[in-house]
Amino acid sequence: MNAIHKKRLIIVCVGVVAFAAAAGLVLFALNENINLFYSPTQVAEGEAPVNKRIRVGGMVATGSVQREPDSLKVLFVVTDYENNLTIHYDRVLPDLFREGQGIVATGKLDQNGQFRASEVLAKHDENYMPPEVSDMLEKRGVDATGTTAKP
Repeated sequence: MNAIHKKRLIIVCVGVVAFAAAAGLVLFALNENINLFYSPTQVAEGEAPVNKRIRVGGMVATGSVQREPDSLKVLFVVTDYENNLTIHYDRVLPDLFREGQGIVATGKLDQNGQFRASEVLAKHDENYMPPEVSDMLEKRGVDATGTTAKP
C-alpha cells in the first residue's frame, strides 16, 4: 500500500468515526427528549419509569382539587376509572382546567410514587379531549364520565 492509499484510508476512517460519534450524540439527545404517555393504571402497575420525564393523563377526579392558600401549589387526582394518581403542581393551572375533564400532565414520577408535574394541559373546548386520554378511556371501555361505553 503506497502513501496516497494510506492517507485516503486514514481520512475515510476518521470520517466514519466522526459520523458515528455525531449519530450517537443525536440519538442520545432524541432519546432524552422522548415523553412517553402513561395512564394512572400503568403508573400503579409500575410500568412508568422513575425520575424520567413522562406524560400522564386521565380525567380530573371530582372533589380532588386541593389548593394551598397563599401559594400556587395544587394537588389533584387523575383517574382512568380503574386507578388514581395524585399530581403535585406548583404553577398556574390553565384557565380551562376543571374537575371532570381530561388533562395531560408532563413531569417526573419520584421514588415515593408521587408525580411532580412541570406542565398541565387541559382541553380547549367542551368537545375536545387529548387523544391519549380518549384512546386510554376507549381501551378501558368507559366514556368521559366513567360510565361503561355502549358497544
